[in-house]
Amino acid sequence: NVLTTMDYQQKLAEKLTILNERGSGVLIRMNHIKKTCADPKQRPSILTDKGMESAVKYINKKFPNIDFRGNIQNLTGIQRQKSEVLSATSSYYDSFLDVIEFRDHVYELLNTIDACQCFFDIAINFDFTKNYLDLIITYTSVIITLSRIDDKKALVGMFNCAHEMTNGCSDSSYPRLGQMFVEYEHPWKKLTEEFGPHTRSVTSALLSLKMVYPRRNLPAEQWRGAQLLSLLSAPAAMLDPACCDTMSCEYLSMEVMERWIIIGFMLCHSSLNSNQASLELWKMALRSSLYLTLTRDEMLNIHKVTEDLFDGFKGYSKRVADIKECREHVIVNCGAMHRERRQFLRGALKELFNVLEDEPGLLGPKALFVIMALSFSRDEVLWLVRHSENMPKIKTPEDYVDNQMAELLFYMQKLRGLMRKYNHVLQRYHVQYLAQFDALVLNDTIQNMYVCPEEESVLMSSFVSTLSGLSIKQVENKEEFDFRALRLDWLRLQAYTSVNKAPLPLKDYPDLAKVMNLIQFHTRMVDSVEEVLQETSDTVHILKMFNQSQDEMTMKRYLMSFPSVCSHFSQCGHPLCPEEVIMEKRSLRLCVTFLEQIAKQTSNIVLEICAEQCNLNEQLLPKHCAENISAARHRKQKKPVPKKGEVQKEKPGAESLRKDRTVATNVDKMHLTLTELCSSYSLCNDLIVFDHIVVPTEFLLSHLETRLSEIIVRMANYNQTTQEIARPSDLLAGIRVYTATLHSLSSYINVDVTRLVKNVLLQQTQPLDSRGGATITNIYTNWFLECLLRQASNSLIVHCPTMHCFINQTIDSEPSFRAEEFSDISELRALAELIGPYGLKFLSENLMWHITSQVSELKKLVIENMDILVQMRSHFDKPEEMANLKKRLTGGENVLKRMTIIGVILSFKSMAQDCLKDVTLSVFELASAAGLTCDIDPALVTAIRSMQTDNISVDEEYKLTCLLLVYIAVSLPALALDNNSSYSREHGGEYSSIRSHLLQTSALKRSSCLICRLHSLCVVPQTASSTLLQLGQNVERVEVKNRESIYLLLHMIVEESPFLSQDMLESCFPYVLLRNAYREVYRSFIVTLG
Repeated sequence: NVLTTMDYQQKLAEKLTILNERGSGVLIRMNHIKKTCADPKQRPSILTDKGMESAVKYINKKFPNIDFRGNIQNLTGIQRQKSEVLSATSSYYDSFLDVIEFRDHVYELLNTIDACQCFFDIAINFDFTKNYLDLIITYTSVIITLSRIDDKKALVGMFNCAHEMTNGCSDSSYPRLGQMFVEYEHPWKKLTEEFGPHTRSVTSALLSLKMVYPRRNLPAEQWRGAQLLSLLSAPAAMLDPACCDTMSCEYLSMEVMERWIIIGFMLCHSSLNSNQASLELWKMALRSSLYLTLTRDEMLNIHKVTEDLFDGFKGYSKRVADIKECREHVIVNCGAMHRERRQFLRGALKELFNVLEDEPGLLGPKALFVIMALSFSRDEVLWLVRHSENMPKIKTPEDYVDNQMAELLFYMQKLRGLMRKYNHVLQRYHVQYLAQFDALVLNDTIQNMYVCPEEESVLMSSFVSTLSGLSIKQVENKEEFDFRALRLDWLRLQAYTSVNKAPLPLKDYPDLAKVMNLIQFHTRMVDSVEEVLQETSDTVHILKMFNQSQDEMTMKRYLMSFPSVCSHFSQCGHPLCPEEVIMEKRSLRLCVTFLEQIAKQTSNIVLEICAEQCNLNEQLLPKHCAENISAARHRKQKKPVPKKGEVQKEKPGAESLRKDRTVATNVDKMHLTLTELCSSYSLCNDLIVFDHIVVPTEFLLSHLETRLSEIIVRMANYNQTTQEIARPSDLLAGIRVYTATLHSLSSYINVDVTRLVKNVLLQQTQPLDSRGGATITNIYTNWFLECLLRQASNSLIVHCPTMHCFINQTIDSEPSFRAEEFSDISELRALAELIGPYGLKFLSENLMWHITSQVSELKKLVIENMDILVQMRSHFDKPEEMANLKKRLTGGENVLKRMTIIGVILSFKSMAQDCLKDVTLSVFELASAAGLTCDIDPALVTAIRSMQTDNISVDEEYKLTCLLLVYIAVSLPALALDNNSSYSREHGGEYSSIRSHLLQTSALKRSSCLICRLHSLCVVPQTASSTLLQLGQNVERVEVKNRESIYLLLHMIVEESPFLSQDMLESCFPYVLLRNAYREVYRSFIVTLG
């Protein structure tokens, strides 16, 4: 009775649960401290402070017996900053105290379990045995990790020093803490001494694995022979529930079992010499791995550590030889064995997923298969990660590199997704199973027990009542299930019935253990599927294998499984280590890095396909058909024999002719790669990494946007040095091919290509894109201003109204480009389509800037000749005085030159504006931006108005404008001496200079009407007619050879202006002169009637 009462009061189950949870937190905290102190960026500032250097050295040397009073000169740094030192080291000090507290409770519980002489068998009291072994391994890992913290003595010593300087005494826990650090200078030796008394309990728990571990540690050939994880191997039994006597053991991690066996027998090594079964189990585990994980990326070189430990013990020479033999076995055989396992699991998981995706109802009876598949795969994945980072020197290093890892990981993620998606199927099935089968079997088992104490009876009765009360309606009503209390009661029952001389020894009732282990698994499938998935398929360490898979063609479709693993990081933290907030940033950054790399590969291949299509389309452009046209015209002639070695040019479309379809072209390979990469995006629409929702396709669109912008600019082929550039129509054709090819991307993956193209092209209508780079708007604006219009201003290029373009003048040297190929209607329409209204507005603003600079110079000339111009304005009807005044004018040629520049610019602006014909609001600036013609050029009006300054009055500005018009009018006769001022019937008008004057004079007049009064415009025909009539008095024909052309210019100025009329012109200039001028200029032109 005393023993029974003690068993109930010991609360072994509760203590094991709490201490395992607490130990996990302490272990993570120790690992965090180790990483923080080892990282130069995160290392505590007090350890890197130059002023603390002597104190740190002194404390490390004298620890733990530090004289805080006698050697104050070594501790002056701490004395000066004692409060800062206390605050900086207190969290570390408290964390080390947590280790002491954890160690004390572990010692107490282990001693209690030994005193109770508990029975352990992983197949019977699974949870009790697992928690016991987990506690031992967690405690050992905490101590080993603590011993690897190099700065622990400095941190604790500095805290205690600052504490004594502040409070006058040392911290009460410091002696124990210092003693612990000293004792664990050689942790394994100390740990083996501590666990010596627990050898019997530990050995019995480990030996219970002798049936489970060998069954799990089989080669792939035996897995294939048994058709492991296959639902199709026995079709008749496909609906039968998957169950066995050891449910939880079936998905127990191999690494966990190896950690139990190897570390357990290291701590209780005497069993290896006294028990043959222990020795065989230990050697089997040593033959499986070279490294084990303590926590996260903290590894344990098991053979080296074990050999170093056993070398110090007498009578262990055989064990040292066994270790060396096992290590050689691992190096020779394990790489290939695990490679074959991974190969098998890839096929098995693919088959399992395909069957369950097609028939998700099978998830109910075959849930165990999914959990086993995930656990087996996770073990193989983590084995490769551990060993590939610490690869031994072997002849077959390829066994430790797996470029097909992405596929295995992909199907693991897919199976996890099925379990989450069809959680309601699992709940429906297992709730019915628990209520209608498990509860009945458990009740029958209890009834057949010949002894059942009260406490145990109460627990088992509560199990039956809880399970019997379940119904399918709870699932349909989406009620929350929580069986944690039932599972904890089962753990309590295991503890009660596993002690020595228990009234109800569990080992005598294996049927009870079997049914309860089955019930435990079924309850977990109802209320904690996510926890089981985390336990069996946590693969955060696999991320290091990404680079091995991304270069393999067949693995590209599985690459998205790597960033999806980043969503698991949120489950890796622990409440005892809240400082690990950096994990969120790192996991998000890692996820983004993977997505960036996948998006980069995908965008590269998409744009390579676009470029290939662009090259093929470029062959079909009209400019390449000249050779074919020439051949067609001469096809009746005998075809010349090709010269030897000469390769005949292939016609467009020849690349589609194939003799053998199995021969893959470069385009075929690119499309295959694109298909593989786009398939990876089907894994998930978005990823949740902590509190962040990450959408993979947005990374692809972002990459495509950036690259496409660069490509469009590059396709313009702009060379600032040579002023070479692609024709707008060629660029537009290329962009259309890119756009059409990009839209085919929607066949592979659900992305909004229309939004992508709109964003890119809209950015190209601005002078700079979103990254601050030059756009085609900027490039073409610069080229037209600096190249075409500059040459037009110098009369190397002239405007041809008939052809609606600029053309090159005939000169001796070869022109750098043909103006009509860049300025005809088709090219300017292409330009308008490329840069749109926004781009044309930017172009117009730049053109206006050049005009305003010319107008500014013209105003300066007006100011210089103001007195003369005032007189000419008032004496326009007195020819003699006008002639005398004209001789006194200065800068007339300069005026005409600047007027020519303005005219050229306005001619080009008018042509570009005519190519934009979309309908919008018909108000000046909006209508002009839309390509509609206005009587008044709003851009020119705005530009001229912006030139007005505050120190010039409106009347003064009016006067300057009127005199400028007078200046222009009296300068017109000088054009008669210009060779470029002749009227050309062939081109439909005058050459450059005279045409430019027409446009700029008309435009300036229209713009001036908003600044000046309309009646002032009549000064132009009045003044011009007075000076032009004087040309008729000149008898020397050479000086007035283009007189008739200048007469016609005056006529055309009046026609262009909406504010001047023919009546106004005839009042001061005889119409007979205009009629004679037209007859004269048409006389030399030969009219050909077609």
